[in-house]
Amino acid sequence: MNQYPLITGHRGSHAASYARPVGWPVMLGIFLVIAVLAVFFGLVAVTANIIIVALAAGLLLGTMLLAMPIWSIWIVFFAGLMVVGVLPLWVDFLAAKSVWAVSLLGFLLFLGAIYRVLTTPGLASRTPLFLWVAFGFLAFCVVNSLAQWHSAGEFLGGFKRYFQAWGLMFALAWTVRDGTHMDRWKKFLLIVALTQFPFALYELLVFVPKREALAMSIPGLVPIDVVAGTFGANLYTGGANAEMATFLIIVLAYLLAQTREKTLPRKYLALLSLPVLAPLFMGETKVVVILLPLMFVVLYRRELIARPHYGVVGLLIGALLTAAAGAFYLSLSKKTLDQEIADTLAYNVYEKGYGNYALNRTSVLTFWAEEQGLRNPISFAMGNGLGSAQTSASFVPGHIAERYPGYGIGLTAASTLLWETGIFGSGLFLATLWLAWRCAARLRRIAGDPAVRGDAATIQVALAIFGFYLFYRPSLLDTLTFQLVFAALLGYLAWLHIRIEERSMGVEADTGDVMASGRRA
Repeated sequence: MNQYPLITGHRGSHAASYARPVGWPVMLGIFLVIAVLAVFFGLVAVTANIIIVALAAGLLLGTMLLAMPIWSIWIVFFAGLMVVGVLPLWVDFLAAKSVWAVSLLGFLLFLGAIYRVLTTPGLASRTPLFLWVAFGFLAFCVVNSLAQWHSAGEFLGGFKRYFQAWGLMFALAWTVRDGTHMDRWKKFLLIVALTQFPFALYELLVFVPKREALAMSIPGLVPIDVVAGTFGANLYTGGANAEMATFLIIVLAYLLAQTREKTLPRKYLALLSLPVLAPLFMGETKVVVILLPLMFVVLYRRELIARPHYGVVGLLIGALLTAAAGAFYLSLSKKTLDQEIADTLAYNVYEKGYGNYALNRTSVLTFWAEEQGLRNPISFAMGNGLGSAQTSASFVPGHIAERYPGYGIGLTAASTLLWETGIFGSGLFLATLWLAWRCAARLRRIAGDPAVRGDAATIQVALAIFGFYLFYRPSLLDTLTFQLVFAALLGYLAWLHIRIEERSMGVEADTGDVMASGRRA
């Protein structure tokens, strides 16, 4: 049975509208549009430029997909989480183009979502506050960047990096009505988690030896960093191994939460947990020893008070997994435990720069504070515009980053937000996470469906991890695969909130009994 019943609208008779003749102004308008499009695509074709032709074809296909948001969401999910991350390993020249294709479709989803919220009575009032704050953050970034205009490349690159997956978030909240689709997408995300194991194993057996041969000629190359599943890896640079591990930890939290709510049998927990955990022990992702305890503490924090014995068991399991992961990572290192701890503290907390940068994850924040002052209060309050602190070689260098070459001012999402959006923009982003946490907490309190309570608990774990990630990497602002996970979870949370609001308002003809109907994990 469908966990969330089909959401149907009122259907009246539309026979008369189909029989109504079309007037000549409409026919003339259609003819003119067809003529203009014919000329446009003809000019595109004669350029013989494959990139321009592909963009034009993508524009046409994307426009057609505006009328089919469910298909668009499926394409974004599948291409974003299963295709774009592995393309650099085999066809690197197509990787950037595939990311742009998914990003463009995401922006089209955003347009469709805006149209839906503007044309659906009451939908805006039922939307959770965190989604409106997220929308406000997007609007602020655009207006602020235009007011502090530097260059088109910097602005477009920054906007694309920040919001390339946000269309999915708004589309899930505002365009999806049928809970059956949500069930299918949840299963798909679980399948994505399970497929990380074979991909990670393949990368470990095939690409790690190749990178070991390249390590002597490429300074700083860490061979095992290529083990990143489908979340993004490159033979000559590295991979999103931490992002893959983070996603798997969130999925593990989901399995534990649903087992706690008795919507997932324990035998399935054991069966599914093994392939989910296995990739964590195939690479050298040291942040796992922080994220695993964080996940268990957030997930079992209530049990520690209400049912201490149950909570302690959960924390012990987490401690054992963390110890096993730590021992495995230490076995890959040539350093002792004391040396590893000292080195980690040096380039994360003390004065040593991270990698080739002059700053590390702590000093990048104190350096931002030191550079602010009365001489430029706008930078402190509003930042310097999207893309201004971008330091990655994959994007147009930001004009603020060029002012501090080699510093790495965009090392983390937190420092990037401060430089580009200031205290105000950073506050909006943090407020989005905080309000989403409160929304999930409310769902846990009022939901009659145990599966929804498990989902809400999982989202709270993810939000805590995202909060930590702001100070760890810039992935929330520039890595498509990880941004899709972020957008999917917040979009699903908003969808659940809207369904509950509709039920509480008695919109039975539209929603049915949403929260009391689910029986599946």
